[in-house]
Amino acid sequence: MKFSPHYPITLLPTPHSPPMANRSRKLTPKTSKLNESCTGAFKRVVKKPPQKPKRGSWLPSMLAIAILLSSASLVMAFAWISILFIFNPDQVSWLNKILPAWLQIPLTNHERPQTLKQIELDLSRKKLIVKQILPLYQGTKNSFFMPVFQQRANCEFDCQKLVEIRVYQRSQELEFKSESENYYYLETQLPITGLEESFVISSLVDAALEPQDISIPLPLTEVQRFDDKTPSPGVWFNLRGERQQGTNAIAYGQIVYYNPQRNNLQQMLAWASPSGQLPKWQQVTGDATKELVIDQTVGLEPHLQVYQVKPLKLFLKPIELEAISLESPVLKDSGYQNALSIARSGLWTPAFEWLKFIKKQRKGLPEAAQAQMDLIGLHSQLTKSQAEKSWASPSEQVLADLIDGRWEKALQVFEESAHNVQEIATLLKADEKRLWNRTVAALRVNPNRPEVQAWFALILAVQQGQEAADSWLKAQPQIPKDSLAYIQSLLTKLNGEATKSQSHPSQIVGTVQPIAQVTNSEWLQPNSPADLKLTDNEVWYQVQVSAFSDGKRWLNFPFENLNPPKTSPGKFLWETLGINSDPQMQIVVWLPNGQQQITIATIKAVQLRDKVLRLLVAAPKIPENQNNVLQPKPLALTNSALEWVQPSPITLQELYAQNPLTVKALLSSLWESLQKSGEVPLGAIPNFEQMQEKLGDWPVQTIDLTNNGKPEIVLTISGTTIASLNQPQAGIAQKNTNQSPDRTIILSDGNEVIYTDFQKNSSQRLSAIAKLSGLPSLALLVENAGKYSLKRWSEKNQRFE
Repeated sequence: MKFSPHYPITLLPTPHSPPMANRSRKLTPKTSKLNESCTGAFKRVVKKPPQKPKRGSWLPSMLAIAILLSSASLVMAFAWISILFIFNPDQVSWLNKILPAWLQIPLTNHERPQTLKQIELDLSRKKLIVKQILPLYQGTKNSFFMPVFQQRANCEFDCQKLVEIRVYQRSQELEFKSESENYYYLETQLPITGLEESFVISSLVDAALEPQDISIPLPLTEVQRFDDKTPSPGVWFNLRGERQQGTNAIAYGQIVYYNPQRNNLQQMLAWASPSGQLPKWQQVTGDATKELVIDQTVGLEPHLQVYQVKPLKLFLKPIELEAISLESPVLKDSGYQNALSIARSGLWTPAFEWLKFIKKQRKGLPEAAQAQMDLIGLHSQLTKSQAEKSWASPSEQVLADLIDGRWEKALQVFEESAHNVQEIATLLKADEKRLWNRTVAALRVNPNRPEVQAWFALILAVQQGQEAADSWLKAQPQIPKDSLAYIQSLLTKLNGEATKSQSHPSQIVGTVQPIAQVTNSEWLQPNSPADLKLTDNEVWYQVQVSAFSDGKRWLNFPFENLNPPKTSPGKFLWETLGINSDPQMQIVVWLPNGQQQITIATIKAVQLRDKVLRLLVAAPKIPENQNNVLQPKPLALTNSALEWVQPSPITLQELYAQNPLTVKALLSSLWESLQKSGEVPLGAIPNFEQMQEKLGDWPVQTIDLTNNGKPEIVLTISGTTIASLNQPQAGIAQKNTNQSPDRTIILSDGNEVIYTDFQKNSSQRLSAIAKLSGLPSLALLVENAGKYSLKRWSEKNQRFE
């Protein structure tokens, strides 16, 4: 149905308003009164001043406001905790104190922080050891560096090896920060393994070492933080160990860097130093940043490695240590390249002087070229200081001069005396190309220097023969006649003195052991390959040489400077050892009853390997040692090697009558030594009267061993006598008698112990006192671990060595 506009529309009244038809209607009196009363009431309310509220009426309002505010705070707190929980759960770890176990908040660190005691206890359960803790930064306890060690099996010294290094950071969470003890997180750790033995030994640049099929890792035993100014940011550590190679103590180790920006530890460099020098940060180049210097010097031969800190484009390893190398010339300059060439041969000072001239001529050098020059200058400082010293030995003086490129000065020393010629000839014969390489490099740069030509001819004559030197001189037409005559006169002196020095009696001392099989190729004879045969009733023995005389001086194991030439090494060794004139040896064997038995042996061949000198001898079979500790090992010596010294003994009582103070000091030192070695129990030292009663009849010897004109006191005690001092239980004396060899203690004229066999778990003992040919002071023949050695008093170091 559609609505039409013509239909009337009726407006209906709303519920709140009267109908339209009644709006114009007048009010009734009753309605009017009501309206007036309402209007009046409204006016009264508006015009009436505000009344003071009744007491307590504001509390509901304030309570409502407080509820609203606290609700808002709770909402904000929960929101903040939620944010922390999402981005850093460790910051809300304090909630774990009030939350049940099933609702604990997992921390980002895998382990909860621990106190230092808890860390050490946890490591000890794993049989790991904490020896020291190093603060990561000076003046703060918020972080530290912890080396972790492990006990080595079957070990006698340096028995704890480094297996791991760690960095700990103090916990900053409220849950742990409020505790009385500090709690620490393990921030980073790095496992550590030792350095390969082959790497460490290879640092002996002068040593002709045999390659090893098996190389064992050598342990790292100490940790040191570099406290001097080092490249920052970060902390540098040196992990190090030590290996005994003959008389040398080779230091070796690893350089480790802690990067605070990446929170990690990095192994930067492995190093070794034959002289035992530790790495150091030193200003070498013109850069403000220090360089790391590794000293690999051997004897008079300087060898320094210098490393610079260089950036890397790696996130976890943003820096590296890069060695300054002389292999690649930075400049395309022939003079600069020649200077680097002679520096690589070892002529540091001439190279440095040449580079200074080039730098002045070019008015500066690039940064990399300057670094090479600074490295050469560092070596030059060492060779200069060596050459300017006064050396007691002519050969050492000549060696220092030639290493520094002082050719003329070295020739002056050569010509001073016939003795100098002999000694320098021995030096040139033993040289293994270090002087030869310098001479060749110098002639390559300047072939017309007569003094360098003279040294080239001398080295050639000594190592390859007079004919080789003459042939070379004939092939050098540019040598002036006067220079040629001068060089030939030097060669004449050399040949005359060398012929005189070839013959000297053999003076050799060593340790004997049987050898099951002999391989001819491993042994040297003077003129031809070894053809080794035995006669009837002979067997092979091997003598490891402890010391020998080359006719001028005594040399001791290990034989660092004994380097035979490549040509005729057997002839060189036979002449040096004096075997040509006297090839026989005595083998001394101590029988179980204490008597000596001497067997004559003949030297058949020699061997030099790893600085160990051995002789192959043929002899009738000698009695075998039945592993009796009281029975010394067999000793080998040539007829002219030693002259035994046996001073007449006196008793302690007789010595006391002559010098009571010395005897009192001797007995006190002796008893302390007995206690330290475990021969007698620890405790109070008996009084002098008690000791004199027990020991008064002991024999002692007085003899000057230090060459100062004053006698030392030598006291040797048998195992039986030692056992008689220690009688807490029956049977102990018998046990000690069977197991303890004779022991010796020596007191100086100042009543100080200068030698003792009383060392715990040591097999060292004095076998004899001897006089060596050509030496003023006496020597001690000492047996240790089945090997013999000769020890003489060192005035400089105040000890036997």
